Amino acid sequence: MTKKINAAIVGTGFIGPAHLEALRRLPSIEVTALCEVNLELAKEKAELLGIPNAYTFEEMLEDASIDVVHVCTPNFLHFSQSKAALLAGKHVVCEKPLATKIEEAEELVALAKEKGLVNAVHFNLRYYPMVRQMKNMRENGELGEIYSIMGSYLQDWLFLQTDYNWRLEPDKSGDSRAIADIGSHLLDLTEYVTGLKVTEVMADFSTVHKTRLKPLKAIETYSGKMLQPSDYEEVPINTEDHATVMLRFDNGNKGSVTVSQVNAGRKNRLNIEIAGSKANFEWCSERPNEIWIGKRETANQHLMKDPSLFHKDAAGLISFPGGHNEGFPDTSKQMFKEVYAAVREGKQPENPSFPTFEDGYRELLICERIIESHKKQTWVKI
Repeated sequence: MTKKINAAIVGTGFIGPAHLEALRRLPSIEVTALCEVNLELAKEKAELLGIPNAYTFEEMLEDASIDVVHVCTPNFLHFSQSKAALLAGKHVVCEKPLATKIEEAEELVALAKEKGLVNAVHFNLRYYPMVRQMKNMRENGELGEIYSIMGSYLQDWLFLQTDYNWRLEPDKSGDSRAIADIGSHLLDLTEYVTGLKVTEVMADFSTVHKTRLKPLKAIETYSGKMLQPSDYEEVPINTEDHATVMLRFDNGNKGSVTVSQVNAGRKNRLNIEIAGSKANFEWCSERPNEIWIGKRETANQHLMKDPSLFHKDAAGLISFPGGHNEGFPDTSKQMFKEVYAAVREGKQPENPSFPTFEDGYRELLICERIIESHKKQTWVKI
């Protein structure tokens, strides 16, 4: 039998259980431990989620049976927890952003390289089969020279003044919110699909709600729970609800991205359109199983997800035949499949197929330059 790999999940907000569900769909992987802010909460969540061991973070590090740590906590904890896990000799899958400061991300990249341990950042949106297919088609010459790129990532979960989450607090999430939270996914996907690098940025932010009503009792992200007026306190907001960024790429051409968390009715809509000299590709995360392919001299096309029609690399991310739709939960499963293949080998591959700490550093660098650009209201080089 294949040797079992033991994993621990740190943090049980929105994304921790998503990691858990994805890992449970892969063979020979067992989530044996869960960590929370205190042992009482860890025990409560472990029982709820069916995980055998509840630990504090420090206790989990001392468990020699745990091979991999999934860091799914608020942003400000990512650096310290990823560093501690690496120093304890454990492979790490970290939620984005890798850290809240460039220097911290640099330290993690160097430490992971020194230890030779598997390191990954959860840029799972790369793992929609259609995204990989667009990348493969571009590599195969089907897009041609890239003329321009337009992207957007729109949500509405912070639309109301009473919508609140720890991501609104810079000491927990960092100096950027919409760009760092969802823009990082869009920017990572843009460079991944096109093979281009962003070289300069020009950004403009908007904070729609200058103050928000913070609940005096905890509510979960995306829970939709309502409180009474007396259950809130008014707090100032200093991070962006909306941002537009113009981009310059290393092939000399241009692009732009818009991100917003205050667009009513847009629950989680990432859209990217890449214009090339041979075709135009458009993909939307709310229609994840199709690509629109634009043509000038022939009819436009819709390519539906079907492993028999895909490039071999993209077909490897598909678990079901054509006509059987796959979506967001499948992206983490497909990513972890590649990460845990490396874990089974016991070391980071020379050319990993999955997003690494270096990719996490790259996105943090771009986000930092975007923040600088907004503050200076000028173009900033990456």
